[in-house]
Amino acid sequence: MILSRSTGRKVLATAVAAICFAFLFDATVFDSRTVARLAELRQSVSKPDVGSRLRFTATAYCKGTTTASGVAVKNGMAAADPDLLPIGSVIRIESLGDKYDGIYTVMDTGPKVRGRHVDVYLWSCHEALQVRRRKMHLTVLRLGWNPQNSGPLRRPTSNAQLPSSNSQPR
Repeated sequence: MILSRSTGRKVLATAVAAICFAFLFDATVFDSRTVARLAELRQSVSKPDVGSRLRFTATAYCKGTTTASGVAVKNGMAAADPDLLPIGSVIRIESLGDKYDGIYTVMDTGPKVRGRHVDVYLWSCHEALQVRRRKMHLTVLRLGWNPQNSGPLRRPTSNAQLPSSNSQPR
């Protein structure tokens, strides 16, 4: 056999076989960052309770014209995993930076937005690049579109009288 005569040929044949295996089966080399990212993605994706304060990873985006919900993008919108925070959810973001802390409405999703990851929309691409990837705290104020899913933070404290339908403006 020709391969058995030369060590160089054996090494070459082994290298070619290993490269073919890697390309055919998309072998992934696991390092500490990959394992940590996979462990974070495998965390429970059960919907949080209204009023709960959770630790999330935040990034920012600036490109796009229409969200997954069909609405035009604007400041105050965010993208999230719909299994965790459905479209229409209202969240308060803290510890992202004074300029970006505030109340956001989840109106978008994305292929890279999975698990405890929120992507906030910023008009300026320069500012979006400055946000990078940050750990932050998020408080869920409402889950989805249903106002009944609002927590005590969103309910009025008094029963204000609304004008009746037959009252005339003065």
